[in-house]
Amino acid sequence: MASSKQGCVYLVGGGPGDPGLISLKGLRCLQAADFILYDGLVNPLILRHTRAQAERTARADESGQRILHQHEINQRLIDEARQGKTVVRLKGGDPYIFGRGSEEAEALVAAGIPFEVVPGITAATAAAAYAGFSLTHRDHASAVCLITGHEDPTKPHSSLDYSLLARFPGTLVFYMGLHRLPRIVHALIAAGMSPETPAAIITRASTPAQKVVTDTLAQLPAHRQDPGLRPPSLIIVGECINLRQRIQWFDNKPLFGLRIGITRPAHQAEPQILQLLDSGAEPVLMPLIEIVPPAATPLIDQMLDRLHEFSWIVFTSANGVQALLQRMWERGLDSRALAACRLACIGPSTAEALLQFHLRADLIPEPYCSEALADALIAQGIPGKVLWARANRGRDALPERLQQAGIPLEEVVVYEHRDLPDFSSHVAEELNSGTLDWVCLSSPAIAEQFARLMQRTPEQRLHPRTRLVAISPITAEAARAVGLPIHATARDYTWNGMFNAIEENLAPA
Repeated sequence: MASSKQGCVYLVGGGPGDPGLISLKGLRCLQAADFILYDGLVNPLILRHTRAQAERTARADESGQRILHQHEINQRLIDEARQGKTVVRLKGGDPYIFGRGSEEAEALVAAGIPFEVVPGITAATAAAAYAGFSLTHRDHASAVCLITGHEDPTKPHSSLDYSLLARFPGTLVFYMGLHRLPRIVHALIAAGMSPETPAAIITRASTPAQKVVTDTLAQLPAHRQDPGLRPPSLIIVGECINLRQRIQWFDNKPLFGLRIGITRPAHQAEPQILQLLDSGAEPVLMPLIEIVPPAATPLIDQMLDRLHEFSWIVFTSANGVQALLQRMWERGLDSRALAACRLACIGPSTAEALLQFHLRADLIPEPYCSEALADALIAQGIPGKVLWARANRGRDALPERLQQAGIPLEEVVVYEHRDLPDFSSHVAEELNSGTLDWVCLSSPAIAEQFARLMQRTPEQRLHPRTRLVAISPITAEAARAVGLPIHATARDYTWNGMFNAIEENLAPA
């Protein structure tokens, strides 16, 4: 039954590939959406900003056969809005620059559906900037012309006048023209453009898979069979391309082009996603466990009633911080309940979680491991009991060392690890095919679960191209014990340390 409340559709440009290039207004639309219909050119990482139901549209399958028509997309937007939903039509690049967004807007007007357009960064401007040249430049180009390389096939004649394009006093940008490249080049040269004009092909612009080929206009079609050149693509023609030799920057990022698996629970992976994107890598989410509340919440409450008995509270993960302090708040307590306690954290990430509650760690060991934490606590000369807010499973190095030193320790399980039953289908495929360059193993438990999932399916094998990095020597040892080859180990026992280890592994000896 249709809702009496009329919905609204937002035609949102998601940018050309880099998920950081969506606008603030586009981001707000995603956060408010009830339903999202997104293009195949949209980076799926953008969808981590929404809780809405999201469906992908695909106008063609891998063979090029059309499987979804524009009128079907239009109708879907109308039907969802008539149910009173806030609908986002998320499109790659800009909705109106060769994006058929105006056709969708016309359909919404005809159906009486209110809509707004949220412009996005179009592929041309982003591709040029990420490739290392500017479409306009006072010495090279005073104008830019955006051209489709894929006109409507039902039109009887081309609308493009190549004699005008050949004389255009600036930069030409052809969208979606890779498969018609020889025809475009022939037409430009036949119309009088110099065969020596600088030209470029850019594919999958602004992503870690970006590939840029530059040559003269006449020689550009010879590169078309390069297996690294895959749509979406742009063809750019003009003198500004010569700037790439001096001002390219994206390709120079330390982890550019690598695809790196993040084994953290998905809702906690945001810092690692951003860090990899900033380094030029493509993060691949492959959570192996999930974090769930403990089975015995009353035990936490009983411990909270006795906080005054403890000299120190020890946290060995950000999850422990979040779980214990959130439960305190739910019980009507705040930081005043910790007045008699000092706080110890296993590392800087855990200490940063404390800062979110406006609490500072009194102790962070060096290096960041349970053994060092225990030794640092022992060195403090603990006058009373220690409370450890922990997971339902983990290493016992901390309690063993404190017990040997005669320091009383009580443990309370404030959250639980639950193994996920299997790899998602896309992760399993990537592990088999070798499209992943590295997988980060962030704890012994993660390493052991990774090995279990690899062994569960007989045909599942780790591709020789995919390498494993461990967050610490202890994790590396646990991985090797279950048959996993470790190719690099972090010196600083953090996620940043793993990324640094990957970078060092890439450097020539």
